[in-house]
Amino acid sequence: MEDDNDDSTVAIEEDYYTFLNVPRNASNEEIINAYRRLSILYHPDKHVDPVRKKDAELLFHKIKKAYEVLIDPHKRAIYDNLGTSGLETQGWEIVQRTKTPQEIREEYERLAREREERRLQQRTNPRGNVTVNINATELFAQYDDEDGYEDIGLPLVEISGMSISQSVEAPLTLRNNLTIGGALSTQNGTGTGSLTLAAKRLLEDNKWVELDLSVGDGVVLGLKHFRTLTRRVFGTGTLQFHFTNSGIHTGIETTFAMQLDEHTMGYLTYKAGLQSSMTSSIAHNTENAHVGAALTLGIPHSFISLNYAYNFKEQKLKLRTALKAGTFG
Repeated sequence: MEDDNDDSTVAIEEDYYTFLNVPRNASNEEIINAYRRLSILYHPDKHVDPVRKKDAELLFHKIKKAYEVLIDPHKRAIYDNLGTSGLETQGWEIVQRTKTPQEIREEYERLAREREERRLQQRTNPRGNVTVNINATELFAQYDDEDGYEDIGLPLVEISGMSISQSVEAPLTLRNNLTIGGALSTQNGTGTGSLTLAAKRLLEDNKWVELDLSVGDGVVLGLKHFRTLTRRVFGTGTLQFHFTNSGIHTGIETTFAMQLDEHTMGYLTYKAGLQSSMTSSIAHNTENAHVGAALTLGIPHSFISLNYAYNFKEQKLKLRTALKAGTFG
């Protein structure tokens, strides 16, 4: 049997002209006189009984709301064309008060589209990243030609690689989330690509698990677990299986992180597999910028890296630069 309370979910369009008992073409003087008359009649202070006083407060609030809308020419034009839903749309404060009813309707449709786009973006959380690798070795190394003369030409700076990635999320339930992502990269003339599907489940407020499947250079199956250990410390563990023509390669990664202050985090990461390493890093984040440094000791790579990123909020862009120095095999 259907629940009778379902009727309460149906939005009823309020008629402000009916509340004030004035015609739709009423003048400001008629609206003011009606408001004064009804305010005196339904003022809560005139009632002693708690029930009547509460009813009077509701009526008084509706009458005041109707008056505030109809006495304002800008709000009244919006209400006459779009109803109460138009008044609830954010963004009207920047709309010129000289717009015609048709311009107001077009502005409302634009604001409604922007609101729907923001809602969709919040649900899907799209993320995109473009990385450009620049080889600036010649800036730091000088070579002599075969005749013993120093080369005084401009050093060569080249783009050695580029990568592009994009991902979107699809919330399934309050505890289950699906992420779909893709990536393309080129390094020294060789290109690769991958498609990733990740399913995450929130077990409790302080831990979750994620199953990843990636197809590109072979098939990669991964299992990740996150857990909060203390108020300032959390850890993650990842187990990966990489299926290639030469066999199955296994990798393990464990990370412990600690919040050092309000904006700074410290990380310690251990990787075991084809490329084993231990990395200690620190990251400082503010509202507009990110600064990070890391020291990696491993086989076959050991290096130190610095990175900086700045957010351009209005343009929804992020500029990132990084510097890396060390041995690379």
